[in-house]
Amino acid sequence: MLILAPMQGLTELLFRKAYSRCYPYAFDLSVSPFLSITHGNLKDAGKKVEDVLPELNKGLMLVVPQLLGHETDGFIDLANRLYDLGYDEVNWNMGCPMRRVAAKHRGSGILPFPDEVRAILDAVVPAIKPALSVKVRLGYRSPNEIDSIIPILNDYPLKSVTVHPRIGKQMYSGTPDLGRFSEILPLIKHPVIYNGDVNSVYDYKKIRTLFPSVKDVMIGRGALYNPLLPWLIKQQCPEDFPDFEQPSDYVPMSGAQFIIELTDDIILLNISEQAKIRKIKEYWCLLSKSLHGSEEWKRRLLHCNDLDAMKRLVLEMAK
Repeated sequence: MLILAPMQGLTELLFRKAYSRCYPYAFDLSVSPFLSITHGNLKDAGKKVEDVLPELNKGLMLVVPQLLGHETDGFIDLANRLYDLGYDEVNWNMGCPMRRVAAKHRGSGILPFPDEVRAILDAVVPAIKPALSVKVRLGYRSPNEIDSIIPILNDYPLKSVTVHPRIGKQMYSGTPDLGRFSEILPLIKHPVIYNGDVNSVYDYKKIRTLFPSVKDVMIGRGALYNPLLPWLIKQQCPEDFPDFEQPSDYVPMSGAQFIIELTDDIILLNISEQAKIRKIKEYWCLLSKSLHGSEEWKRRLLHCNDLDAMKRLVLEMAK
């Protein structure tokens, strides 16, 4: 199974709508950008909960809501409300590396505190209706912090454990520590999903070859660098996807055309023109990596601050 990673501000509903429309045979599942537990009640959680409302996600790739935080009452309330909306699984974010998040013992910031992890799972697991999966890093300050977390995770009936083999302090710099991943993999009793720097078909094949027991792979930035990547993986590794089917005449959309589709959707958003420009630029910096001559296009677009001119540049690029 190929899973779209949760990336705050990037893999939100806007992106999933455009991506599902353009590449319906790519990802099998997605995990939503995190919903803050501190918001608690769905009725006043605003945009962050709208992102996973079933009526807005109808017809799109399946999504698992991800929760961030350590407040058990809020966790239980939000998880059960999501279950009532139709979600049979929620994911607990123990991997977010952002400093302002980690400083509050949230995301990867909770990994140095195993007693807190156990206390939260003790309270949450018996009280929530949906199944629980978790997403972790090797630690926040040290890749050895995971050693104290794994025995705790093994004590609970988790659906899966997604491991990004970096520490929080790294953010996304350096390379994933595959050596450390190989050490901890046999210690985890639950199904393990790999996440981290799968940016090409070669990267995918490498992970599957090194770790044949890992059947599911999560892809984040790789799908923004090249939106065709999940489809290419399925084409070139059919043995991993025996149930994969698509119409015989299906031709995937080019990366350039996807950028146009996504740009059009951003322009229709009910936000200010400057907010639209910032969002287009944010996606462009990632998506343009797969396009020929992209550095010149990126330079021109990043210096553009007029929405109409920006749209003309995107259309010109796609010719």
